[in-house]
Amino acid sequence: MNRFTGDGATTHVCFVSRVRPDRLDEYRAAHAAVWPEMLEALAETGWHDYRLFLGADGLLVGVLRTDDYARAQRDMAAREVNDRWQAQMKDFFLPADGRPDEGFVQLEEVFHLESQLEDARRQR
Repeated sequence: MNRFTGDGATTHVCFVSRVRPDRLDEYRAAHAAVWPEMLEALAETGWHDYRLFLGADGLLVGVLRTDDYARAQRDMAAREVNDRWQAQMKDFFLPADGRPDEGFVQLEEVFHLESQLEDARRQR
């Protein structure tokens, strides 16, 4: 777990997924104009500093900060706007079965510069 100040978020979460290579431009366009109500729902349910990175091969990497990722996912899944958004996004992803937000593969954090640097400086 990382330590942060500011909005109360305490943990970084990173996940990967796979966008269909033939739909990358459409996916980018959809995320350049995310519905305002979807943006508000994400913020209200604890998704802070949420970013998506897309590779030329369709690799999608998401990074966010939250105080409780399981709760943020659960609360977002309960929002009607999320049901509509996931239905719109479904065909962009490989595999195309199920909701895209349920197919995220969460990655384990194995290095954090600031934490190790802080520890190293304390040991001097």
